[in-house]
Amino acid sequence: MAKIKLTKNELKKQKDALKMYRRYLPTLMLKKQQLQAEIRTIEVRIRELMEEKSRVDESFKSWIAVFGETGVFTADLLRITGIRTGLGNIAGVAIPVFEGAGFEISPYDMVLKPLWLDTALDRMRQVLLLDLEATVLEEQRRRLDHELRVTTQRVNLFEKIKIPETRGNIKKIQVYLGDQQTSAVVRGKIAKRGMERAQ
Repeated sequence: MAKIKLTKNELKKQKDALKMYRRYLPTLMLKKQQLQAEIRTIEVRIRELMEEKSRVDESFKSWIAVFGETGVFTADLLRITGIRTGLGNIAGVAIPVFEGAGFEISPYDMVLKPLWLDTALDRMRQVLLLDLEATVLEEQRRRLDHELRVTTQRVNLFEKIKIPETRGNIKKIQVYLGDQQTSAVVRGKIAKRGMERAQ
């Protein structure tokens, strides 16, 4: 605990500090609750994406055999050209928002390639979009988790340290100033009696 001056100016300073802590604490608590709610929402959305990806993967199982055909589905056939993200703001935290992705399909000879290739490329694009959106959501969650940790630390600092410490300082100063005032009154009475006796 820092050394405090036992003066009226310090008492006013401590009272102002206590008022400020009490004013900011509800805002911080509200921000903490909002961050927790948003993190839960993002986690639900990530689970939904993973379930949807599992459903697409299940439908892919019937296609697995055709993927085994050599030379039909090559790695360079479908490429991601870019991920489009925007900026969002949740409780003062800048987060990326998934807006889509660009894909490039390498040209191929439709006569030489099997008919199922178009459908397979479409399904692959769906899976990649789900993965990319999940990646952006993970980044959102990471940023919000960090902000939640910082906000929780601030709430705890105010609740458990600053407010009780400031209250204690105010009480200590008030007791000291009260003792000083009582002492001054007693000294004044003693001086008055002494002057009366001297007369």
